Amino acid sequence: MSNTRRREFITLLGIVAATPVLWSRPSHAQRPLPLIGFLGSVSPIGWENYLAGFHRGLSEVGFVEGQNVKIEYRWAQGRYDQLTALAAELVARNPAVIIASGGNPPVFAAKAATTSIPIVFTAVPDAVGDGLVASLNRPGGNVTGLSVLTTAVLAKRFELLSALTPKATVFGLLVNPSNPGAAREMSTLADAAATRGMKMHRLAATSDSELDAAFADLVAQGGRALIVSTDPSFNSRRDHIIALAARHAIPTIYGWPEYPNAGGLASYGPDLTEHYRLCAVYAGRILKGEKPADLPVIQPTKFKYVINLKTGKALGLEVPPTALAIADEVIE
Repeated sequence: MSNTRRREFITLLGIVAATPVLWSRPSHAQRPLPLIGFLGSVSPIGWENYLAGFHRGLSEVGFVEGQNVKIEYRWAQGRYDQLTALAAELVARNPAVIIASGGNPPVFAAKAATTSIPIVFTAVPDAVGDGLVASLNRPGGNVTGLSVLTTAVLAKRFELLSALTPKATVFGLLVNPSNPGAAREMSTLADAAATRGMKMHRLAATSDSELDAAFADLVAQGGRALIVSTDPSFNSRRDHIIALAARHAIPTIYGWPEYPNAGGLASYGPDLTEHYRLCAVYAGRILKGEKPADLPVIQPTKFKYVINLKTGKALGLEVPPTALAIADEVIE
């Protein structure tokens, strides 16, 4: 090899040695996908519509799971005492945002686990009263989300049920005793019943067997109608509750339209699927750089009253024309 060729060869080796990183780096290399941690108080069973709304909201702000965002789910299966450990697991994964799904318990668990990772809640009764945010317009801190005004609409739910059962004077309220909001709900409805000269019995249940006992207790107390709390744990037992109401011939009103759609008598409340969509929109905005402290807590402005007329007839009710006139949906 001539001296000239040798110098050229050595020069080429020098160039290759100086640029190994550029040559070895795959052209398709990308940054890791941003992570959303999803902390659910119950299980995905019965949550299909809500999760579909959540993914729809993500797509509206440009995010698709598996393509440009990753989601890790943790479900407490209705065991609220597991939420603290599950929240810690998610925080250890260092997500960009945590979704707290299913009432207050997952929000408290996530809030206790981190003061820096943004948290968006899907549905809480009273965000300010429960100490989750400083104010609705300026939440402050790392928490924001959506309120369902659950407690505020209880009196309206009681009013609608009273119209459907004009002869009833003894009512029941079915709650999950593990939910910290249960006492407030009972107090609200007890006052509403007392002003009408009626009685309201508290029925507590966290399992199928306790649900069976609760309905039997209501019947023994002379109860003629029932209000089911919007505690998330009841969603996964929706069919069992509806079956018990039919078996004991107890007219029952619920918070979400999925119940009358499945054979329950009636429901009154906001559109929870829409809440999950809006929650995902907030999550997307945070992924793009906005701060939860600057995102106001969203409150529902529309409430839907659904009556299952077929169930009403099976219960022997004469649904008044006034009830049908104000219903947003009547299931024949």
